[in-house]
Amino acid sequence: MPSGPNATLSTQPVTEPRLRLKPAAPVTGHVDGAWWPRTRDLATELPALLTALATRLGRIDRITYHLGDWPDPPRRITVDDSVVRLEGFRSQPSRSLTVIGWDRHRMTLLVVPPEASSDLAQHALATAADPGNTHDSAQLLAAPGTATERAQADSGSPLRA
Repeated sequence: MPSGPNATLSTQPVTEPRLRLKPAAPVTGHVDGAWWPRTRDLATELPALLTALATRLGRIDRITYHLGDWPDPPRRITVDDSVVRLEGFRSQPSRSLTVIGWDRHRMTLLVVPPEASSDLAQHALATAADPGNTHDSAQLLAAPGTATERAQADSGSPLRA
């Protein structure tokens, strides 16, 4: 696989993305859904994700991510003969990824760490995809039954970060 700042990836991964999205509706909360990649290799993981998101966003122009979340991603990848720019920012919330279409419509996804337990990941995927969800990444990745989640349930509203 090519590496470096301008890598091109043209083969599709065999696996489907582990992805849950809120229904198409006006934006609510911090995220539009959640994604649970299998590895921390962004160039390998993105093609299947972008194929799935293209049904909602159309052609994908770029991806933004937190610099500390992905080791050495390329600056662009090629998916289905289209070049997608990858842009890392320290200002982007950690554990999130924003996918931007050519028409500038965007989706921000919670990124569940690949090493997360299946129970935690499934809980985060389901909660992030709930239409009424307004939780941030830390709240969404709090294990079910933790003090963070119990306080949130007791108050009836999301905790302030």
